[in-house]
Amino acid sequence: MKALVCEQWGGPEKLVLKDLAAPAPGPGQVRMRVDVAAVTFVDLLMPQGKYQVKPELPFTPGSHAAGEIIEVADGVDGLKPGDRIYGYAQTGALAEEMVVDAASTFRLPDGVEAAVGAAYGNGYGTSLHALRDRGRLEAGETLLVHGAAGGVGLAAVDLGRAMGARVIATARGAEKAAVIKEYGAEAVIDYSQGPFKDAVKELTGGRGADVIYDPVGGEVFDQSLRCINWGGRLLVVGFAGGTIPKAPANLPLLKGCAIVGVSLGGFRQHQPEAYRALHETLLAWIAEGRINPRVAETFPLERATEALNAMAERRTIGRVVVTMR
Repeated sequence: MKALVCEQWGGPEKLVLKDLAAPAPGPGQVRMRVDVAAVTFVDLLMPQGKYQVKPELPFTPGSHAAGEIIEVADGVDGLKPGDRIYGYAQTGALAEEMVVDAASTFRLPDGVEAAVGAAYGNGYGTSLHALRDRGRLEAGETLLVHGAAGGVGLAAVDLGRAMGARVIATARGAEKAAVIKEYGAEAVIDYSQGPFKDAVKELTGGRGADVIYDPVGGEVFDQSLRCINWGGRLLVVGFAGGTIPKAPANLPLLKGCAIVGVSLGGFRQHQPEAYRALHETLLAWIAEGRINPRVAETFPLERATEALNAMAERRTIGRVVVTMR
């Protein structure tokens, strides 16, 4: 099988396409044919040795895939060859076949295409856990979403709308703003034009946002603390901007707000049954048309490094995917 391989630490240009033997599933695992893999920032960080998990070299990056089960190992119940699934593993998705723990697979409903099945998992899983479980977003509240043109940000906009919130977003450029509004944002603030905190206050009659979804960090986090409503929840989703912020403790005290960490991986580890239920909810909502994961751009496996660069340079709106055949 063909696979993208990390043989030395570095950026996407260091990854090489190779022919490898098909992986063999162990007890409790399935081997799946990968039709589509989604790329995330983890797939940029891990080959550079900058992610909290550092696999031994060589390895195949990629965590999220959709395709069909080829083989089921001992200890697996309820799955069989031919089942269409979304599968998650820390590595291995940027290949024609991968091995996944059965507990990390979810059947795709009829009518849900493989590209959507691969694209929804990370962004929508993180965002629903953030908004529903950690932020306790309620209908009628104001949700501020940063990085709204990215995979997790656009998912948060889509879910916020579906949950009945008033959504305000930040992004750069008119093209991205148009798509974000299609997904349910009432207003999109171009953060490249200056500080966004005053615009948020103006849009909310001086109150500020009730829930703030921040996958960026740095200055974005700092400004967010200055435009959050009394009793608000600032969700720490990630640090795509490259800087981990430090919060002045007097601001949460004065605003009666909470700074809340969001870890989908921790949720999966500590609450596996709730994690499964979350994915079942998302897949049902996709099948019903309640939410609509956006596939921004598609690349063949031979051009997977271009897919990673497109995401890294924030040229796309939504999730970038790689097709295997």
